[in-house]
Amino acid sequence: MNTVSAEQRQGARKILRSRAMLVMDGAEPVAARTLDVGPGGMSAVVAEPVPAGKQGKVLFELFYEGSAHIIEARTAVSHCIFSSAGFKVGLTFMKLDMAVSSAISKFMR
Repeated sequence: MNTVSAEQRQGARKILRSRAMLVMDGAEPVAARTLDVGPGGMSAVVAEPVPAGKQGKVLFELFYEGSAHIIEARTAVSHCIFSSAGFKVGLTFMKLDMAVSSAISKFMR
């Protein structure tokens, strides 16, 4: 029997409402809306389901230190569930580079 914990994320998250682009390996780019972000990952809403385990990248905008910054990060889909707004996708960051890690840290403050 599989048991799924209601809370799978690691670490703190901060609400982030911005547009994003999800580009899964071997697939067309998909428009997304972010819900929250943290050092370990983020969640977003997309129109169509994305299979768990799928890898790719996410591009999104972070606003800190008075300006907007475009962030690009490798990610893996941890889960995808149907919600009233579309499909809520949990994304786990993979090997963040220092610049992205630093940008997320600044945004979290």
